[in-house]
Amino acid sequence: MKNNKFIKISALLAVFFAVLLIVAYSKTEPEKTYSIKVLNTFPHDKEAFTQGLVFDNGYLYESTGLHGRSSIRKVEIRTGKVLKKTVIPKKFFGEGITIFNNKIYQLTWRAKTGFIYDKESLENIGSFNYQTQGWGITHDDKNLILSDGSSNLYFLDPDSFETVKVLSVKTKEGKDIKFLNELEYIDGKIFSNVWQTNQVLIIDPENGIIENILDLSNLKKKIPGSKKIDVFNGIAYNPNSKTFYFTGKLWPKLFEVKLIFN
Repeated sequence: MKNNKFIKISALLAVFFAVLLIVAYSKTEPEKTYSIKVLNTFPHDKEAFTQGLVFDNGYLYESTGLHGRSSIRKVEIRTGKVLKKTVIPKKFFGEGITIFNNKIYQLTWRAKTGFIYDKESLENIGSFNYQTQGWGITHDDKNLILSDGSSNLYFLDPDSFETVKVLSVKTKEGKDIKFLNELEYIDGKIFSNVWQTNQVLIIDPENGIIENILDLSNLKKKIPGSKKIDVFNGIAYNPNSKTFYFTGKLWPKLFEVKLIFN
């Protein structure tokens, strides 16, 4: 995730665990196999350190990170134009977002503080606290679901913000998978990016078992000068078109992608 010092210390560990993930998962038999088809490529603000991405009613809502640059914004998909934007205080490092009951919930990294916004105005209307770091957040229509960079997902009551369930994510062989990051709940499954990788896990929310892995390595390669941009991070889903929107931190492109069942 996060600041440069943390990245230098953790990047090698992230790669190491990613290799373990691939090796462990390759020994199991996935329920389905997928390939991806890029349908459209749109502009994306190359100054946006993307931490969370959500589709709602034809627009993208995006959370950006870094101290002094963190914000929440409403974005026009086809042009990448920022239609509305709220900047959060400099002491906070913005993280994942989700939209639940017409409110936007945004995490921050180490402060254990989240913010609540009116979806239409992006006006800050409240805050909440949690016991871990904040990385990614989504919901299952009942509870908020939070990641903290570990192998756990935390289900929080949306009124009291108390933890009602902790889900350990692992391969079918029982190996814990760390660095769970950006989250999206889609058709009864949890999709999670693994920090510092181009992988998205498809997780059973009942038992935490990884049912499949999406490999998005080719997306970054489609961006000129891709070696100079930061990591993949940003998962949004359009339930009407059944398509995904993927981007990354400081990426100048947003990709609309369809999953193909092989």
